[in-house]
Amino acid sequence: MAKIRKGNIVRATVTGIESYGVFVSCDDYYSGLIHISEVSHGYVKNINDFVKIGDIIFAEILEVDEEMGQLKLSIKNINFKQKKFYRKKRLKETRLGFKTLDYFLPIWIEEGLKRIEKSSKN
Repeated sequence: MAKIRKGNIVRATVTGIESYGVFVSCDDYYSGLIHISEVSHGYVKNINDFVKIGDIIFAEILEVDEEMGQLKLSIKNINFKQKKFYRKKRLKETRLGFKTLDYFLPIWIEEGLKRIEKSSKN
């Protein structure tokens, strides 16, 4: 993870939700809390209306405790559910490779042609 500093935006995973705030994990070292007052500019009746456990969100760093590895975070001044594009992981090729596709493709084509033929007769 890049250098953690006040004002930075970090990617975080929601790990817990309490009535007073949202707990998140930012990486293997840093975890954080988004206090209910830092969720929205308006009144927050239910935090679950904003995030769910397992959500991947973005949060602004308000304070850093390097010794404890804890962050005080805010989502009220940013688009916290903004989708960023990440490099896709390369898929591992299976032992079968294209053999499965080679086997099933003629069957799928035949079934598709039969469906087309049947629908054109109706």
